Amino acid sequence: MYSSFRFFSGLIKPIQYNRNLIRISINNFKSNENISVIRKYYSCLNSTKSHFLWPIKPKSIARYGAISGTLFKSTQNTKAKKYVGYWLLTCSGMVFVAVVLGGVTRLTESGLSMVTWKLFGERMPRTEAEWQAEFFNYQQYPEFKIKNSEITLSDFKWIWYMEFGHRMWGRAIGAVYALPAAYFWLAGHLSKRMKFRVAAFGLLIGAQGLMGWYMVKSGLEDRFHDESDIPRVSQYRLASHLSLAFILYTLFLWSALDNLIPPQTLNISSESAIKAARKFRMLAHSCKGLVFLTAVSGAFVAGLDAGLVYNSFPKMADKWIPDDILAMSPKLINITENHTTVQFNHRVLGTTTLSLITLLWWMSRRRTLPPRALLAANCFAAMAWIQVGLGITTLLTYVPTPIAASHQSGSLLLLSTAVWLTHELKKLPK
Repeated sequence: MYSSFRFFSGLIKPIQYNRNLIRISINNFKSNENISVIRKYYSCLNSTKSHFLWPIKPKSIARYGAISGTLFKSTQNTKAKKYVGYWLLTCSGMVFVAVVLGGVTRLTESGLSMVTWKLFGERMPRTEAEWQAEFFNYQQYPEFKIKNSEITLSDFKWIWYMEFGHRMWGRAIGAVYALPAAYFWLAGHLSKRMKFRVAAFGLLIGAQGLMGWYMVKSGLEDRFHDESDIPRVSQYRLASHLSLAFILYTLFLWSALDNLIPPQTLNISSESAIKAARKFRMLAHSCKGLVFLTAVSGAFVAGLDAGLVYNSFPKMADKWIPDDILAMSPKLINITENHTTVQFNHRVLGTTTLSLITLLWWMSRRRTLPPRALLAANCFAAMAWIQVGLGITTLLTYVPTPIAASHQSGSLLLLSTAVWLTHELKKLPK
């Protein structure tokens, strides 16, 4: 019997036996026959007692070799999937930083300091003569003529650096996306579905860059003729630019979670519990949609500087509905061009979203959900209250840059928790 065991071990050695991999294979391979073969051999190696030494046929040994080869390939694919996930997570983090930089650039009124755009980046001025030439170009546009006629070269350099940093960070995102994407694609580490997503990411990044310049261009146009006009970018283009950034961030994050943290399964047999969990998931997706819609409405508030009117809460000038909410004609344009209406809509959307997220959290206490989904629901609710608190503080303090930037960043953090929660609910029983 002992000699048989030695003979068997010699045949198996070329397979580079590893106990941990055997344990994994038992969990991964659904064939009861294959599992039986592996368990027999694993028992032989862990004990010298005769009752563990079942006879194993050569066909079983060959089958185990095939299983091992498949297992090693599966392990390599798992590692590649992790690397792809880390790359996608890095891209999503860089988009997050880009949104924050964009918000700070807007709040410091630096976005119109660069009056040209080149695909691969503008050359930074190095000499005093080059800075003077750049400053001269800026002086030809409405922001200098109407608003910043007394700005000095030193002040101009500061706002120029802000916009330059934002643009170069956007180009860095393109590089961090494109180079690994090409490698993973050519190395065969991307599934068909992931290839489609990666191609979509590239199109979105390109569209985002073009929309950014299209937005800036709206603030450089000669369209500010009334005495009350202030040179600023179009609120429509600003909202489009921010929306594309949020969509790109969401898709990057969702795909990263697919690769790094697959959703937990819920093993329940009660039909009523399954039905309740699925309804909970529908509400979670609805809340995620409302978070996005509220953020877009915030872009209109930012584009019109509507946070500088009615700096009181919860009422607006001691009224629940202000008198000038429909002051413009035709009535429909009040939704996107009337400062009062834009702020009112953002308030209503914010409080509605907070109420639904709070309801969602309350429902999560009474539903059977995966453990990580419960944690995500808690984080979602906590972040919603923090975000609303930041919004109210921004309004009452007349939009200071640090708090306003925190509020914009908070909207993306809130969306992140919504994405996490809905991702954890992907694999509910049908």
